[in-house]
Amino acid sequence: MPAHDEFTVLDKFRAELLVHCYRMLGSAEEAEDVVQETYLRAWRSYAGFEGRSSARTWLYRIATNACLTAIERRGRRPLPSGLGGPSDDSVAPVPGPPEMPWLRPLPDALVAAERLDPAAVTASRAGVRLAMVAALQYLPARQRAVLILRDVLDWPAAEVADLLDTSTTAVNSGLRRARAQLARALPAEEEVAEPAEPDLRALLDRFAAAFEDGDVTALAALLREDVALEMPPLATWFAGRETVLGYVAANLGPTAGRFRLVPAAANGQPAFAAYLRDADGAYRAHAMIVLTLAGLLITRIVIFLEPALFRLFGLDRELPPGESGDCGWSTSPVGPIQDAAREQAGADGNVNRERDADRERHERREGRRRPPEDRRDADPGVGRGLCHVS
Repeated sequence: MPAHDEFTVLDKFRAELLVHCYRMLGSAEEAEDVVQETYLRAWRSYAGFEGRSSARTWLYRIATNACLTAIERRGRRPLPSGLGGPSDDSVAPVPGPPEMPWLRPLPDALVAAERLDPAAVTASRAGVRLAMVAALQYLPARQRAVLILRDVLDWPAAEVADLLDTSTTAVNSGLRRARAQLARALPAEEEVAEPAEPDLRALLDRFAAAFEDGDVTALAALLREDVALEMPPLATWFAGRETVLGYVAANLGPTAGRFRLVPAAANGQPAFAAYLRDADGAYRAHAMIVLTLAGLLITRIVIFLEPALFRLFGLDRELPPGESGDCGWSTSPVGPIQDAAREQAGADGNVNRERDADRERHERREGRRRPPEDRRDADPGVGRGLCHVS
C-alpha cells in the first residue's frame, strides 16, 4: 500500500473528477459515489501503477469505467421533456411521479471548486448546463464519454482511445455521431446568452418578486413566448407562455407570502431555493428552481421538487417565521450561497460525507439498512404529496 502522504497528493483531482462524473451520470450524489469508488480502487492498486500515463489520466480511466458500469446498471437520467411532448392542458390534474431516476442539478460551488481561474470556471460551467447534461444522457454511454473527454476536456483522440481501450478511428467516428446528435438536441449558443450582470440581476429580482407575490401578470412579462416549465420528478411538463402561466396561476395562487426565494446558482445558471410557508408560519424547503435565459427573457424553468437537494446546496431546510429570503442575486462564482455549498461539500468536493454519516446513524437507530437502490432517489417532498408548485 502507498504511504498516506504520497497518495493524498491525488486528492487535488477529486473536484474535477466529480464534475466529470456528473456530466456522465447526471447526479452529483451518484457522481460522488463513483469518485469515492475511484479513489478506493486507486488506493488498492496504487502499488502497481507504473506511471506510463499521468496519475490524472489513470484516475480518469478508473472513474470513466466506473461511470460506464453505473450507466449500464441504472440507465440514463432524463428531464421530463426528454420523455415525450408537453401537455397543453394546464388545469388537468398532474399524474404522480413515475419510478425512475431523474437528472439532478449541480451546485455552482462544486464547479468553481474544480478550477480557481475565472475563465476556466466559465468554460467548465458551459459543460454542465442543464440542457447540455440532459442531451448527454441520450448518447450511448461510450459516445458520451468520448464527447466529454474530447470536446469538454479537450483530450487528444489518441489519449481518449487509450483510456477507453479502443482505436483512434473508433474515437473519431463516435465523436462525429455524438456531435451530430447533440447539434439536434441543444439550442443554438445565442439562444442561451444571458444579459450583462446589472440587467441579469434586475431580471432575477423581478422573477423572485413575482413568484413571492403570486403575481402572474408580472411573471408573464419575464417569459418568452415559447417558455417551457418542467417539474421533476413529475413527468408532465408544459410549453408556451399561455399554458405555463395557466398552470402557475392554478397552483402558485394569488396570495402573497406563500413562498420565499433564496438566490442560488446551479449548472452555471441562475437558480433559486424555494421555501413554502407551513401552517406554523415557518418557511420550509420545497424546491430548487433553475432558470434558462435568452437575453432579457426566461426560456425554461426547471423546478426540482426535491427538498433533499437543499443540503447539497448548503442551504437551511427552514427559514424562521417572517424572515424574507431576499438577499439579492449575484452572478459572482463565489459568494455566501456558494461558500455554504462548498463548506457543506468539504474542501475536497465530497458532497456525501455528512449526508451518509447521518443516514447511517439513523439506520442504526432504526435497526435496518435500506437496499442501495432505495438510497439514491428518495424524494421526501413528493412522498408527502407535494407534487406541484403549490
